[in-house]
Amino acid sequence: MCGIFGCAARRDVAGLIVDSLRHLEYRGYDSAGVAVISGGELRVLRREGRIDNLAAEVARERLAGDTGIGHTRWATHGAPTEQNAHPHRDGSGNLALIHNGIVENHEVLRERLKAAGHQFHSQTDTEVLPHLIEEHQKAGKTLLEAVCATIREVVGTYAFVVIDRRNPGELVAARKDSPLVVGIGKGENFVASDVSALLSITRDVVYLMNGEVVEVRRDGIRLIGADGVDKTPKIERVEWDAEAAAKGGYRHFMLKEIDEQPTVIARTLQRYLDPERNALRVPQLDALRARLATCERVSIVACGTSWHAGLVGKFWIESHAGLPVEVDYASEFRYRDPVLAKNHLVIAISQSGETLDTLAAVRDAKERGAAILSIVNVQGSSLTRESDAVMLTDAGPEIGVASTKAFTTQLLALQVLAIELANLRGTLCDSAIVAAIERLRRIPLKMQECLTQSDAVYEAAETYVRASDFLFLGRGLNYPIALEGALKLKEISYVHAEGYPAGEMKHGPIALIDPRLPVVVIATKGRVYDKVLSNMQEVRARGGKVIAIASGNDAEVRKLADFVLPVPEVEEDSSPLINVLPLQRLAYWIADLRGCDIDKPRNLAKSVTVE
Repeated sequence: MCGIFGCAARRDVAGLIVDSLRHLEYRGYDSAGVAVISGGELRVLRREGRIDNLAAEVARERLAGDTGIGHTRWATHGAPTEQNAHPHRDGSGNLALIHNGIVENHEVLRERLKAAGHQFHSQTDTEVLPHLIEEHQKAGKTLLEAVCATIREVVGTYAFVVIDRRNPGELVAARKDSPLVVGIGKGENFVASDVSALLSITRDVVYLMNGEVVEVRRDGIRLIGADGVDKTPKIERVEWDAEAAAKGGYRHFMLKEIDEQPTVIARTLQRYLDPERNALRVPQLDALRARLATCERVSIVACGTSWHAGLVGKFWIESHAGLPVEVDYASEFRYRDPVLAKNHLVIAISQSGETLDTLAAVRDAKERGAAILSIVNVQGSSLTRESDAVMLTDAGPEIGVASTKAFTTQLLALQVLAIELANLRGTLCDSAIVAAIERLRRIPLKMQECLTQSDAVYEAAETYVRASDFLFLGRGLNYPIALEGALKLKEISYVHAEGYPAGEMKHGPIALIDPRLPVVVIATKGRVYDKVLSNMQEVRARGGKVIAIASGNDAEVRKLADFVLPVPEVEEDSSPLINVLPLQRLAYWIADLRGCDIDKPRNLAKSVTVE
């Protein structure tokens, strides 16, 4: 979950490295470091804390060079200190290396290297890598050959880049389960853990596959496959641009990304609507159509916010297509020996397409014969390459660690999938399908209407900003939205919050209710509306404070709520996409009023590429 950037150029790259690391800071911000080669000298600077600390030191030291690497860290092995910060060096002082992932056999390798005379200076698993490369170089191998030999000894996950002061103008990088992408420039080339670091430099990229090694030089790249044979790099064009990854005048990326949701939902919808008739057009499913028509069971695997999207998707797929659906935490899926067969569809959901737990679940499911459909925001990511079919969302780059627009575009993709499955299986009549598509078309405008009604959200945030606990309640389709609202508040404000099905409140959580506990209730119209009103009465009877998500003109809810966060009235099927918006805003404003670092909440990183 660390940020990696490297470049080989004919210009000073120290400032470029620091600037690029700023685009990756959402991937890790415990410490940061940079190494550059200039005049045969290798200089390394590392600092604890944020990129600004490193930037000040780079300026003070007048660091300069035309070949370099930089890293921003999310700590796994060893505390977030300068000593544990990357880059790490070998014993000779010739090499500097940055790494994302976990070397699982680092203790065995460290002991072997110590016996050979190597000395270590950090608590990290990473430090064994430059020492291993050094050992292979001593045996006469080139830097590229030494890296290839090193990865044959490493157990675990890695994306690493190494430079050698004796080889200016060259980087060598390797990848297994952690993402790496090569940026293609003119007279200069780059490597990064995420395309967001490259957007201001180039949009021509080569995505590395598992087991591949790449030699990056100023004048070109050499790609070696997992089989050790040279490959022709496949250069792809990134559709995102640098402007999309900038704040655009907003104080925080998260607020910008909340406000972008009507636009990205409309854009994602256009991907799947037939422009000539009132129907869906989902050629992305063509590779799986025969299996989808005969599918008997569905498993959804995901983590965090994507798991909540999967829970909503379960309601839609079961009600529209009549298929039984299980929703699993990807981190638990492969450890419970799931029963899968060839008529089983596994849907994997991930914003980045690099979530290690989700990738591991997919690989296990493929081995058991299941068909894999992924819902992903990043074209070219590992998950897109390992799936039988892919439904891309068009959220654009999401920089805020707490997911917002990626979540709602996942919901939209799941609803499109549910309708298309119903069409394939004949479980909805033509008029019902047309009505469902019409509901989809109305969502962007309803979202825009909802986002203009933010005053009540801010007022509620001001009132309850010092509350130490929150309870979120929802029923049916909106139970997962209650979970998501609680997660958002926890992630960015560090306030304890729990989400529950409202009907479960009386089976335990009701013991928590007192006048100090704000209870957020999703109370929009639908099949369980009367039940939710009863749950609100139970909260009020025990002195709890009720913040309700409801249509602005709902007199019944207003009688029972201390605050109403108004949303436009929509059909129940569409309500999750609307009801989540004020919950995102509530979390944002509480975090802002508490002075929290909203885009970079403590202990979290955007793309979880370690298990």
